[in-house]
Amino acid sequence: MRHPRITAALAVAAAAVLTGPVAVAAATPGPGTPGSGTPGPATSGPAPAVQSPEPVIGAPAQDPAVRVRRGTSKGTGRLTPISGADRLVAPLGVDPACPAKLEVGMRSDAKKPLYADMFVEIDQPLVTSRPMLSSYLPPGYELGAKLLVGVPPTTPKGEYGLRLKAGKEELDVPISVVDVGELDNGGNLALRRPVTPSSQHTNANYPPCSVVDGDRSSNGWAGGNGWNDATSRTWPDTLDIALGEPRQISRVDLYTLNTERYPATSVGLRDWDVQVRVDGQWRTVAQVRGNTAGMARSDFAPVTTDAVRISALASNGANDYSRIIEIEAYS
Repeated sequence: MRHPRITAALAVAAAAVLTGPVAVAAATPGPGTPGSGTPGPATSGPAPAVQSPEPVIGAPAQDPAVRVRRGTSKGTGRLTPISGADRLVAPLGVDPACPAKLEVGMRSDAKKPLYADMFVEIDQPLVTSRPMLSSYLPPGYELGAKLLVGVPPTTPKGEYGLRLKAGKEELDVPISVVDVGELDNGGNLALRRPVTPSSQHTNANYPPCSVVDGDRSSNGWAGGNGWNDATSRTWPDTLDIALGEPRQISRVDLYTLNTERYPATSVGLRDWDVQVRVDGQWRTVAQVRGNTAGMARSDFAPVTTDAVRISALASNGANDYSRIIEIEAYS
């Protein structure tokens, strides 16, 4: 049986995360218009995406959920499912708005164009954002899309299976369900930990949990990767990350919005304090002022803490929202 809360969260996340590079690139970097000096209202969303580029003649329909790559057909007639990873690790206890993600798709080595279907099956109680991937597929073309995998909170730890079926071919992708503390976090103590924001913009996909999902890229902005607060020109804005237990840290890295179209110099976070919670009290351990880069590292004397807070004080944008892509904490 599908878990109602997880399924609903996957539906919402899929609507944004699966928008693809065209829609993501076209979205504004938060409420209001960058550089205009005019903030949007606290409950308004980003402006509508601009018109997509003209599709390639003879290519599959311009479905924003699907990424298309050209290639040369081997003429075998095979339709092959593909996955971006040999296996997927899905942690328990994370916010449903930030499910595990996997790139999946299919490739056609047929001699002629065809309408292709790839079916997605997964062991219960895990749930996925889509049961199938369908598209018109010319010879040699390869399609890809993000598949979101939800883990209901009562799921037992262990090994599960994901099966991708296209034509006569099947690809099995093992899924390991683990506790957050069992993740290979590369030393990042904030990875997948609970996040509490001072506010969250309500009319677009800016989930606070995305700042600890391990994705430092700004390319998914407004599509599920990155947090935007709801209070233009009102400071401070805060993001609290609970570490689960007292841990010693001495460094916090912060990634703010930074793309070619929306550089950190014009829309990124400029000023903030790094704080830690010790004996229930917040203590400032580092300060960043005048930042214009996409990433800033703060080093400080080692301290034992059970939570990290970013207290945002100003941005480089004319409409002054806080925009954070990722926060990492190291010992």
